[in-house]
Amino acid sequence: MACNSCTTGKDGQPKGCKNNGTCGTDSCNKLTVFDWLANMSLPNGQDPFIGVEVRFKNGRKLYYRNTENLTLSIGDIVATQAKSGHDIGMVTLTGELVRVQMKRKKVDINDEESVLKIYRKASQRDIDIWSKSRDKEEPMKVKARQFAIDLNLKMKISDIEYQGDGSKATFYYTAEERVDFRELIKVFAREFKTRIEMRQVGFRQEAARLGGIGSCGRELCCSTWLTDFRSVSTSAARYQQLSLNPLKLAGQCGKLKCCLNYELDAYLDALKAFPKNDTKLYTEKGTAVCQKTDIFKGLMWYAYEGEWMNWHIITTDQANEIIAKNKKKEKVVSLEEYAAEHIEDTKTEFENVVGQDSLTRFDNPKSKKKRKNNKNRNKKRNRNRNQKQNAKKN
Repeated sequence: MACNSCTTGKDGQPKGCKNNGTCGTDSCNKLTVFDWLANMSLPNGQDPFIGVEVRFKNGRKLYYRNTENLTLSIGDIVATQAKSGHDIGMVTLTGELVRVQMKRKKVDINDEESVLKIYRKASQRDIDIWSKSRDKEEPMKVKARQFAIDLNLKMKISDIEYQGDGSKATFYYTAEERVDFRELIKVFAREFKTRIEMRQVGFRQEAARLGGIGSCGRELCCSTWLTDFRSVSTSAARYQQLSLNPLKLAGQCGKLKCCLNYELDAYLDALKAFPKNDTKLYTEKGTAVCQKTDIFKGLMWYAYEGEWMNWHIITTDQANEIIAKNKKKEKVVSLEEYAAEHIEDTKTEFENVVGQDSLTRFDNPKSKKKRKNNKNRNKKRNRNRNQKQNAKKN
């Protein structure tokens, strides 16, 4: 599915995306950068940048040199140079913004080994070969997984990507340990009759390639907009006072969710005003230890040693005040003086404001008597019915 600006014309050639990749269709929506320099003209005498960003299957992006000075726009299908043969991909970014992206990713446009060139816009024959190769990938994946199981290899083949000209197939796999797949490659080459390349990816990269829906109900961040994977540790969950439950903290990849890092900096800034949890408060009544903190309300719960069931609520300012006095070898009388103003009234009164029936309506003696009479009446009716049926049989 594609928008009117991304569909192909009568000659089979793609028209390209006129919305700078923001139409939200399958041709443009995955990891696409908005070209905010598209409507800006270059200074006089400056040649346009020859770098082009091309996307392949599952968000894999590479940069190429447009040495033929082709007129390219977002959404165009192009034939690109490969190590052997050619590949087919879709243009996702052109112009000066490609220079910025390449600089950010430390890619040198003058390096001919790492930055290959674009041959031409893809012809209808190129697109047909590319489509036929893509149709083979799913049945190949089923067979490849079965071959790996037969050879007792501890690996999972997550995806297969054919080169655009159909001359090579890249198998992406995940494994906990090092895998000796030399015999497996021989089986693949004999069965599929094409050049084979094995490429190991991490579990997060696998989830990014396959995509899916997260526990939040939206598409996975790694498959839509997240381009770098930062390490996530359990301390991020501790700072945010989350339960250390692996089932809730793990994402689709089996690792800790990347979104645990999104609000971590805000929590760390808020915790700067809090004293450390292992800091004890010394009072004349006894020594108090922190039991719980509420970052949003700025409250802390303390309990005296030996009286762990009784918690006293104080603010962070009050806790810092007591700690400052303790450093001067002074003690406050007790925490109750500070906690008195934070005692909340937990009593809640419910009113029948919408005309609801009473919750004790079934406890009414009249209702019980009525239900009993109905029960006896039903028994009598069933007894009479059985007697009539027996009489007819006789």
